[in-house]
Amino acid sequence: MKRFGKNTWASIVVLLFGLVLFYVGTDGFRAFTAEAARVERLKADKPQFPEVTLEDSKARTYPISEFEGKYVFITFLYTSCGTVCPELEMNMGEVYKKLPERYLGKEIVFLSISFDPERDKPERLDKYKDMFDSDGETWRMARIEDKAELDSLLKEFGVIVIPDDEGNFAHNSAFYLVDPKGNLADVMDYKQTDEAARKVQGILEEAEGR
Repeated sequence: MKRFGKNTWASIVVLLFGLVLFYVGTDGFRAFTAEAARVERLKADKPQFPEVTLEDSKARTYPISEFEGKYVFITFLYTSCGTVCPELEMNMGEVYKKLPERYLGKEIVFLSISFDPERDKPERLDKYKDMFDSDGETWRMARIEDKAELDSLLKEFGVIVIPDDEGNFAHNSAFYLVDPKGNLADVMDYKQTDEAARKVQGILEEAEGR
């Protein structure tokens, strides 16, 4: 049997140590970026949607418990966004259209939440929703006016929002699915609309069959 020299053994040890660090740093090879690692942690932790007061495009105010017993499909946005938010909402609309109508408003509600409450007042949200064929009922757009409540939600759901000096925000984007008990059930890639729709429909069909 061939014997390894000291240099070879040293190289093997360094390689193994590097693999261990890579495994830990990527949540077991599942995540290769900080964003992917964040999503993996959220899926594992399944945080509870915190107590917040929503004000929607019709100026109605209510807590998240308004949707108790239903799934809630959520995005986070601000209406002044000229980059990712329009695509995010267009894609949300695609998922909405792909689901059987019998589920909408009864088993699942779509909810777009603004993290720019100072500008995104009900009148503005009402105009914005029309751009994406949101009906304001089965798909609602709302803001959280209380800053402490908004910050609590963003923190719990790992939504990173960084304001600049020009009234814009750098932020991450995804689809979030909250279960009927108010816990985060899944986080999905907002660009994969077919996959998101299939996953959500499968969850709804499974719940329907129980």
